[in-house]
Amino acid sequence: MQLPFPLAEEPDAFTLEKGRLLFAGQTEFVKGVVAMSGLPEADRLEVCFAGRSNVGKSTLINALTGMKALARASNTPGRTQEINYFTAGDDLYLVDLPGYGYANAPLPVVEKWQRLLKQFLQGRQTLRRAFVLIDARHGVKSVDDEIMSLLDSAAVTFQAVLTKADKVKEVERAKVLDQVRGALAKHPAAYPEIIVTSSEKGWGIPTLRSVIATLE
Repeated sequence: MQLPFPLAEEPDAFTLEKGRLLFAGQTEFVKGVVAMSGLPEADRLEVCFAGRSNVGKSTLINALTGMKALARASNTPGRTQEINYFTAGDDLYLVDLPGYGYANAPLPVVEKWQRLLKQFLQGRQTLRRAFVLIDARHGVKSVDDEIMSLLDSAAVTFQAVLTKADKVKEVERAKVLDQVRGALAKHPAAYPEIIVTSSEKGWGIPTLRSVIATLE
């Protein structure tokens, strides 16, 4: 019997190569945005990466692009306080969103970038998919549900990506996946496949590249 929200299947050779080529070229930081007025011109497709503070967004972007220092990774939750734009080829933006949930910053600062996050998700017409990152050690938390509900209301398709999968044993990972599936079932904007990744081990990175490369 097919599970709801199955794991994404291994792409075929053609699609894997398409994904590899997309990220084989130069990937560059464009700008950090602190207000909607600062967004780049909406002249290409965009995908964004959302997740709780310290879930591994920056590390995942670095793994996707093969550039260790492209996105600034930090062990300090809440360090990313801007919407950070990167190019991938000539026709795609990768967007690293501010972490949500706990943040090591003054409350007014947190509230400001959470507001910016909501405005972005509700108002960016070229956004094709949001990847909601879920820590494989913890599963979906209430703040993740809030973002998923926001994506529902904004009619932005989102796909769950488990991060740090190498940090948990297979039995525990299966339990977390069951919990994630139950949470996703409540959200109409959820894409019906889950991608399991480990930036450290390279798990799922070619699959995620291929998914991004085949968006239209």
